[in-house]
Amino acid sequence: MSQTSLSSLENAGEFIARHIGISPEDEQHMLSVIGEASRQALIDSIVPRSIARGSAMQLLPATTEAAALAELKAIAQKNQIFRSFIGQGYYGTHIPGVILRNILENPAWYTAYTPYQAEISQGRMEALVNFQTMITDLTGMPIANASMLDEATAAAEAMTLAKRSVKAKGNVMIVSGDVHPQTIEVLQTRAAPLGLQVQLVQSHEEWVQALAQDDYFAALVQYPASSGWVHDWSDDVATVHGKQAAFIMAADLLALTLLKAPGEMDADIVVGTTQRFGMPMGAGGPHAGYLACRDSYKRSMSGRLVGVSVDGHGDPAYRLALQTREQHIRREKATSNICTAQVLPAVIASMYAVYHGPQGLKRIAERVARYTAILKAGLQQLGYSAFHQSSAFDTLCLKTDGDTAAIAEKARQHGANLRTAWGDYLCISLDETTTRDDLALLWTIFARDGQALPTVETLEASAPELIPAALRRSSAYLQHPVFNRYHSETGMLRYLRSLADKDLALDRCMIPLGSCTMKLNATSEMIPITWPEFANLHPFAPAEQLAGYAELDQQLRDWLCQVTGYAGVSLQPNAGSQGEYAGLLAIKAWHTAQGQGHRNICLIPSSAHGTNPASAMMTGMQVVVTACDSNGNVDLDDLRAKCEQHSANLACVMITYPSTHGVFETQVKELCALVHQHGGRVYVDGANMNALVGVAAPGEFGGDVSHLNLHKTFCIPHGGGGPGVGPVCVVEDLVPYLPGHATAGLHRGVGAVSAAPYGNAAVLPISWMYIRMMGADGLTHATEAAILSANYISKRLKDHYPTLYASANGHVAHECILDLRDLKDSSGVMAEDVAKRLMDYGFHAPTLSFPVPNTLMVEPTESETREELDRFIDAMIAIREEIRQIERGEWPQDDNPLKNAPHTARSLMSGDWTHPYSREVAAAMHPGSGVTVGNKYWPPVGRVDNVYGDRNLFCSCIPLSEY
Repeated sequence: MSQTSLSSLENAGEFIARHIGISPEDEQHMLSVIGEASRQALIDSIVPRSIARGSAMQLLPATTEAAALAELKAIAQKNQIFRSFIGQGYYGTHIPGVILRNILENPAWYTAYTPYQAEISQGRMEALVNFQTMITDLTGMPIANASMLDEATAAAEAMTLAKRSVKAKGNVMIVSGDVHPQTIEVLQTRAAPLGLQVQLVQSHEEWVQALAQDDYFAALVQYPASSGWVHDWSDDVATVHGKQAAFIMAADLLALTLLKAPGEMDADIVVGTTQRFGMPMGAGGPHAGYLACRDSYKRSMSGRLVGVSVDGHGDPAYRLALQTREQHIRREKATSNICTAQVLPAVIASMYAVYHGPQGLKRIAERVARYTAILKAGLQQLGYSAFHQSSAFDTLCLKTDGDTAAIAEKARQHGANLRTAWGDYLCISLDETTTRDDLALLWTIFARDGQALPTVETLEASAPELIPAALRRSSAYLQHPVFNRYHSETGMLRYLRSLADKDLALDRCMIPLGSCTMKLNATSEMIPITWPEFANLHPFAPAEQLAGYAELDQQLRDWLCQVTGYAGVSLQPNAGSQGEYAGLLAIKAWHTAQGQGHRNICLIPSSAHGTNPASAMMTGMQVVVTACDSNGNVDLDDLRAKCEQHSANLACVMITYPSTHGVFETQVKELCALVHQHGGRVYVDGANMNALVGVAAPGEFGGDVSHLNLHKTFCIPHGGGGPGVGPVCVVEDLVPYLPGHATAGLHRGVGAVSAAPYGNAAVLPISWMYIRMMGADGLTHATEAAILSANYISKRLKDHYPTLYASANGHVAHECILDLRDLKDSSGVMAEDVAKRLMDYGFHAPTLSFPVPNTLMVEPTESETREELDRFIDAMIAIREEIRQIERGEWPQDDNPLKNAPHTARSLMSGDWTHPYSREVAAAMHPGSGVTVGNKYWPPVGRVDNVYGDRNLFCSCIPLSEY
C-alpha cells in the first residue's frame, strides 16, 4: 500500500481554503451559470491581456495559521518592552478586560462598516455619541466630531477649519514651540501646499510679540505643554480674538478632569488624542484623535459627526449628520479628504469613560498628578532644581547640566526610556500604569553615587501640589446617566452586548458594499495585535527597541512591492485618503525637484472617488475633470484634449483601476503613456486592488503612484469606520519623496503625514499574517474568486436588475452596479427603498447611489460562501417581486413593504395594522423569503429622517426622558 506524502499532510494551504468561501464544486456551478469553462478562462476574458502580470509575485510560500503565528511571535520578540516615561502624547494605560474582550477582540464590533446605513448601525453610533459627549464635556466645547485620525492630523484639520472660519486675512498660524514635535511637523507638511505658514515661537517674549502682529489667522498651544507646564490661556485668547483670529488648544483629556476646561478660556477649537483612555500605545496607533469647536464652526467642521434624529415612528434614532460622505458630494470643494476615521478606538475610549465614570477618571488623574508631585519632590531632594516649570500635571522637564546623555543611558540600562528635549533637558511623563516602584526606579536613575534615595512614604504628605489652585477644574462633566450606571462588570457587559445586538456586522451576514471590500478578518490575523510586544511600545522609543516593528515594516513593504510592481512603499499614512495625499505630495515634490514646480493641474475622471479631488485640493493642485463614455470608461479623446490644453502645467492624472464602475478598461496603458508624454505622472487609486492582486500590477502597466487600503484588500477590519492603513507605493524615482518623519529621525523630501513614523503600526500584523498565510498562489486565487463571485451575482440578477456597466462580453470586475433607475417611474421605488428593505431580510445594503445615482454597487469579495451569495441573490429577487406587486397596482406606491422599510418588532406588535400587506410580509418572514425565526434580524429603529436631523442638529447623549 502506498504511503501518503508528508507534504500533502502538512496542510500549508489550509488557511487559503478557509479564507476563500467558494469550494471547488461551487466554483464549477458558478462558472456554468456565468458561461465560462474555468476560472482561468473567466479571468482571461475579463482582465486585458495587455496588462496581465508577466511574472508571479515573489512571496514566501503559504503557511499554516499556527506556523505564521509562531514566525510572527519570533519577530515580535525582537521588540524590547521598556518602562516608558517619554510622554509626548503617548502613555501607558490599562484597557479594562471587559472592554478588551467585548470590543477590541469582538468581531461584532471590529467587522462592522462605517454607519452610512443608520438603521442597522444604532449600537456603534450610540457609542460614538457617547464619545462626542465625553469630548464636549471634558473640553467645555459645544460640539465635537466622532473621531480624527490622530492628534497631529486633528491639529492640521483645526488649522484649515480656522482658516475657513475667521475674519482674519493673514496666512500665518502661530504655534508654540512647546507643542508636541510630531504635531508641529505634520502642521508644516499640511500648511506648505496651501500657502500657509507655520510660525514657531520658542520663548514667552517671542509669543507675546507674535500675538501682537496682524498677519495671523490662528494660534496653537499645548495644554498641558509638551514639557509639562500648565497655564491659563484666557488672556492670550482675548488677544487673539482681538485680531479676529482663532485660538486652538491641543488638550490632554485625562488632565482635563482636573484642569480648567479650554471652553472656559473661550478657546475656538480644541484637538487631541484619546489614546490614554484605554488604547495601548501600539508604537503609534491606532488611536482616536478628537476635534471640538465652537457652535458657529460646526457646519465647516471636517470629519464625521453623529447626530440624533427621529425615525418613521417618531422615536429617537442616530445618524451621520452634515458631513456624511462630504468628500464624495463636494469633491474638490470639500473641507477635507477624510474618509476613514478611528471608530473602533473611539468606541473603546468612550466605553473607558462609561466604565470608569467621572469619579473613576478623576481618581486616575489625581493619582497621576500626585505621583508627579512626589516625583518632583524626590528629585529636588536629590539636588535637581532647574525645572522647566513650576506647575505640572503628569510631566516634569529638568535641565541636567550636561548629564542628559549619561542619565538617559543609565535609564536605558535600567529598562526605562526618558525623553530628551530642547538640547539639555530630560522630560519624564507618568501615566495610569505608574507605580510606586516606578518612582523608586526613577530616583535610582537620577541619584548620584552615594546619595540616599527618597521614598514615597516620606514625601506623599509633604510634596506640594503642582496644579495651581486657579487652574483647578470646578465645573462638572460626564453627568449623563450613561457615564454613571455601568460601573459593575455585569452592567458593562450587558450594555456592550445590547449595543452590539442592534448592529449588522460581518459576523452576522455578508456586507456587499461595492468599493469597500468587506472581506473576512480571520481570527488568527487578529490575535497578534494585543501581544504586549506589539501593543506596549512607544513610537519614539530608541530604534533598537523597535527592531521587531522595523522588520515587520520592511517585510510588509517588500511584499506590497511584489503585489503592486512598485519600487518603494511607506506604511505611515493611517487612512486611504492620507495615502492619496502622500502620493500627490510625492508627485508635487518630484516636479519641484525637476524645476517644474509650476505644474499644478490634476486631471480626474468624473467617475473617480470623491477623495481624489479633495486630496488634490489639499496639495494645492487645480482639479480639471475629464469625461467618461457611456460604458463608464475614461473618455480618451477628452483626456487627450485636456492633456494638450494643460500640457505645460500638467502634474498628474488620478484614475481608479478597475474603474469605479467595476470595469477593466482596455486602454489603461495608452492612458498612462499619454499622460507621461505630456510630462505628468499617473496616480492609480488602489481602492479596487482586490481585483488586481496576482493578476495585474499598477507599477507594471504604467502607474507611478498608488495608495492601497489595508483595511480593504489586506484584511484589516473596518472597525465600524476605522482604523485603516493607506500605504503609498511609488516607482523608483519617487522613492525619495515618500513621507519622512524628522521627529523620528527619518528625513526626506516630504515631511510627516501622520503623528507616528509607522502610522497605525499596531494593526500591521493583521496584513502580515494574511499575506504570510496566503502566499502568491492564495492571493491570486482570492482575486479570481472575488471576480467570479461578482460575475455570478451579476448574471443571476440580470433579469431582475440589469448591470449598468460591463465589458463587451458582458462580464464585470470584482463588483457590479445594479441599475434601479427605471423603477422610479414604474413603481415609485428608489434604490434607497431597496437598501432599507434588505435590512428586513437580514442584509446590509450594497453601496447606495455611488458612483451613479439610484443604483446599488455590489461587491461580494472572495470570502463569502456560495450559500450566502445565493441567500443575498434570493433576497434581491424577492424584493423585485415585491416591486412588481407595486407595478401591478396590488400595493400603493406610498404604502408598501419597501417604502415603510425597515420594519421594527415594535411596529409589527402594535394593535392596529393598517397596511395593505401582512405582518409576515413586513418582517420578510413569508414563505420563500429565506428568513426564519432562527435567523431573523430585527432592525432596532424605523427609517431615519435625515432632513429632520440636519435641521435640528443635536449631537450628544439623548436625555433618558426621550426614550
